[in-house]
Amino acid sequence: MARVEQCCARKGLRLTPLRRSVMRALAESHVPLGAYEIVERLAAAGEPTPPMSVYRVLDFLVAEGLAHRIESRNAFLACAHPHEGDEVVVFLICDRCGLTREVSSHAVGRDLAWAARAVGFEPRQRVLEVAGTCGPCREAERGPEPAPAPADD
Repeated sequence: MARVEQCCARKGLRLTPLRRSVMRALAESHVPLGAYEIVERLAAAGEPTPPMSVYRVLDFLVAEGLAHRIESRNAFLACAHPHEGDEVVVFLICDRCGLTREVSSHAVGRDLAWAARAVGFEPRQRVLEVAGTCGPCREAERGPEPAPAPADD
């Protein structure tokens, strides 16, 4: 929230109570949230809010680089850190539990820019979504390690 407050103050933007509440809901979640999930969380916290208002706030947060839209999930996630112009934001999304990690890569950004230039393409958005399985889900799938066999004396 501190980064959000600093960003809004630096740009002269108002961090309204609703913007703050929506951002807090995103920041507290480790999985992307849909607009209606946010509406439900706000209602449970005693802040009933129309979905249209939440969508407007999400548009604002995405436009200001404070949140990301996960296209494949039609959901949103708080932005972990500011991004430089040549970075590609990569979302690693667990198919099982929904855990989503945000990483960025200058190398992927450089290679993508090269490939795009080679075919005369101008990227509008530099975001990749990678689906797979997170470490905790892989560990749970394997099950507990077997106990070592007793030593013969």
